[in-house]
Amino acid sequence: MDTSPTPTPTSTPDTARTATPRPDDTDTGDDPGGSGGSTRGSGRHRTGPDTADTAGPVPAGRRRRTVLMLLGLTAVTSATALVLGLLSWAPDPPEPARPLTVTEGERLAAVRVTNLRDLRAGVRVTAGTGAARIELVGWVDWSRSLLYLDVGGPGAGAERGLLQKSGTVLVIRPDPAAVPTPAAPPLVPPADRWRLHRLAPGAHLAPVLDLLLDLAADRPDTTRTAPSGEARWIARDTVPAGPLDVIQAPLSTGAPAASTAPGTPGAATPVPDEQTRYWLDQDARLHKLVTQLPGVGPITMIFNRADRPTLRPVDALGGRPGLPRALTDAEQRRLDRLPTRLRAQGGATVTLTAPMGTDTNLRGAGWLSWTARTAYLAVADLGVPDRRTLLRRDAAGLARTDLPAAAAGGGTAEAPARPPLPPPAGTWRASRPGGDDLGVLVDAAVAAGSVGYRGAAVRVREDVVAARTVDVIESGPADARLRYWIDRDGSLRRLELRTDAGAWAHLDLQPAVVPRLAANPRPATPRSSAPRPGAR
Repeated sequence: MDTSPTPTPTSTPDTARTATPRPDDTDTGDDPGGSGGSTRGSGRHRTGPDTADTAGPVPAGRRRRTVLMLLGLTAVTSATALVLGLLSWAPDPPEPARPLTVTEGERLAAVRVTNLRDLRAGVRVTAGTGAARIELVGWVDWSRSLLYLDVGGPGAGAERGLLQKSGTVLVIRPDPAAVPTPAAPPLVPPADRWRLHRLAPGAHLAPVLDLLLDLAADRPDTTRTAPSGEARWIARDTVPAGPLDVIQAPLSTGAPAASTAPGTPGAATPVPDEQTRYWLDQDARLHKLVTQLPGVGPITMIFNRADRPTLRPVDALGGRPGLPRALTDAEQRRLDRLPTRLRAQGGATVTLTAPMGTDTNLRGAGWLSWTARTAYLAVADLGVPDRRTLLRRDAAGLARTDLPAAAAGGGTAEAPARPPLPPPAGTWRASRPGGDDLGVLVDAAVAAGSVGYRGAAVRVREDVVAARTVDVIESGPADARLRYWIDRDGSLRRLELRTDAGAWAHLDLQPAVVPRLAANPRPATPRSSAPRPGAR
């Protein structure tokens, strides 16, 4: 028997690529037959080329299919469980309304004090419904009782545009062409076209503005601190600032809009408790107020507690408040030398802006001479745009005449032209000194070149006018406060007067050569018709 090793067949290139031995087909070096040959030739370990092509990948493919089947089964099971859970899920029932706890009552009582402490907030208001709806966007400054709003909505009417209110004084900058939807006003308000305004009796806007300002007080409302049947906890809400409690309670007893119907002074018209709800955070800050006022309808106020810019009142409301203080030596010297400085300048052109009353908003232009102690202006009333009043002031007093706008220099009511020269002949009527705010302001401007200021003076603030830095110095009696805007060269750039309406009228002064003005015409002294003593 031939025991020589069986020759190993020579593999072709194709066979060599496909007949890759499995790991268990290795040569162990053991020869059970004693021949010392490789065990690859035995039938038990040999795998031919065709078998190697199919037997290697089969187990891996089966494992992949098994894993995919398991994953699919898991997904189907999870989806089924989710659907069944959704079908069987029900939200937790809302908490029922209940009386306030002592802590919640204390927070409600502190709302107005918190508003005063926080000073300011952004606000968005919707009041009324349908064609009478008004919308307000802007800011409320509770610390200074100041509102600065853009007024819009279909019911805005004559108030459409910008609005500022300080205390009882309200000024508007009407813009009839503004889009119906209001936007936040510019932080620096425009300087022109502001006018004193009176809201019509029964106007929807009046109680809304009053309610906004009344949401501040210097002490808590002690009637709300104890649990009672009037105030109730309603629900919870969430805003970006955090969780809120919705509390149903009547408006504060100090709110005039809540106790009095518009146009009916003294008529008690309480708002039903269920119509007023407060959205309060844990620090007693008001984020939303929903109520209803007689004659107005539903009102929604949304407050942005993070929007708290410093507001600047317009000039008609006195401008920035500043920090009044005593004058420095340099400021006092400039004030003392003001008459001498003005006489050296000779004169100035003047521009008048005077909110004298709720129905009287004056604009004017002309000249003033400190050497001759004269003034000559053309004055327009915004309510009577086609008429002008010519005003002449000399050492003897004031004289006025009324003419059509074209005969008095022209221009627009908002920006009238300077009066004609020489002054037209006509019926000039004399005015007694100090007869009205306009006469007081013009007299004070002329007198600044001779007698200067009167009374104790304080520096209100630093400001800018006509690109010049000025010190605003206030003096005079309480019923006729004057403000002198004096630049660092000692020149008077503006003179302001607080009018009887509570607003500020001013004359802007620009040093210039002024025309020589003749003395005012004097009306002839009428002869007395009474008989002389002793006459028959």
